[in-house]
Amino acid sequence: MHHSDTIAAIATPLGQGGIGIIRISGPDAAAILQRLFRSSSASFAGFRPRVLHHGRITDAIGEPLDDVLAVHMPGPRTFTGEDVAEVHCHGGPAIVSSVLEAVFACGARPADAGEFTKRAFLNGRMDLTQAEAVAEMIAAPVKSGVRLAQAKLDGMLGRRIAELRGQLELVRMKLCVAVDFPEEDIECLSPEEFLDDISSVREAIGELLRNYERARCWREGVLVVLAGQVNAGKSSLMNGLLGRTRAIVTDIPGTTRDFLEEQLSFEGLPVRLVDTAGLRETGDIVEQEGVRISRDLASQADLVLLVVDARNGVGHAEEELITSVGADRVLVVLNKVDLVETLPIVPAGCAHVAVSAKRGEGLDSLVAMARGHVLSRRDGGEPQAGDLVPNLRQSRALRDALEELDLLQQDISLQLPYDILGVRLEAACTILSEITGETTPDDILNRIFESFCIGK
Repeated sequence: MHHSDTIAAIATPLGQGGIGIIRISGPDAAAILQRLFRSSSASFAGFRPRVLHHGRITDAIGEPLDDVLAVHMPGPRTFTGEDVAEVHCHGGPAIVSSVLEAVFACGARPADAGEFTKRAFLNGRMDLTQAEAVAEMIAAPVKSGVRLAQAKLDGMLGRRIAELRGQLELVRMKLCVAVDFPEEDIECLSPEEFLDDISSVREAIGELLRNYERARCWREGVLVVLAGQVNAGKSSLMNGLLGRTRAIVTDIPGTTRDFLEEQLSFEGLPVRLVDTAGLRETGDIVEQEGVRISRDLASQADLVLLVVDARNGVGHAEEELITSVGADRVLVVLNKVDLVETLPIVPAGCAHVAVSAKRGEGLDSLVAMARGHVLSRRDGGEPQAGDLVPNLRQSRALRDALEELDLLQQDISLQLPYDILGVRLEAACTILSEITGETTPDDILNRIFESFCIGK
């Protein structure tokens, strides 16, 4: 399914850099490159496939723009399955934009978001799970997320889904024989065999869904909220964990009135760290709202780091928060331990760690404990290479397929006629084929690729 037009876009991030890459795909890719490129070699006799050539790129009227490397890759053995050309120029925004404008002037049009990958999918270069993995790999915040996306990019999830669908199609075939030849005394599909076949697929889908839940914290990150009395040292702790001054640190109580959010990694685990307003009764309306938001965020958090000034210990406000959030979701951080002889008592059932945020002491222990705390509650050991983890869209489709198979199992137990059972079986097969893109509606496809960056 080749497209008649040629598209182009900048394939590298915008901004200053050493190199900027313009990617062109479509039937006119080679012609556009030939028109704009002037080789630095006197013996240049045209582009050799998949070989970088050094020379100059010009604008549409022949004025030189930059020293570049250029390559032509003839289809169908390319990323998109079409003729592809790339220009590797210097990475200044003005240079990259000028080269792209020259490409447009020669007849290419701007690529839509994700259009290169969409063409790769439509031209059969990858299934839909692999196409989605491209965006997931680019967006992965930490290495473990890259590993999860890589397994899908290699086609492992698509093959597994196709395998499960194949098992259901085999059951459908047996079912058709039973419906079409009822007068034949052939035991082509007993209810027991039918249930066994369905159960094995249900279990496999269930395992994929469990993988999704286990890996959610690695893909989306976990919400860790800093809470505690005003001036317990939350902002100093946040700065210590970030390794830079982000939050305002003063001796005036109640400096943080709303909340600050930062992305960081706890030994590879992606974390959204939120520093909230201090827990105290206040007459200031703005600060009251900050305290309310703090409590809301704490109730949603995967883990609350309850920062306590070791000189004051755990008071009534902290105990209230522990009760409302649940001790299993709280790690008490005893701060300013350099100023005390003995540590205060921590409520039973609450894990605790001693730190001095200002001096940077105990922060490694805090990170290790926080990470272990979250993962033990999430049943989420670090993902391994080859783990098959569906994304949100895929997991929803798997849940829908599982629901059809659950209802089918009930219908088999009720001994409903085989032709009625076939309807649910067909629905489950269709849902699985939507995951790999064999029968995915256009509106779903458009939504998927619109979420990509332009140039990919």
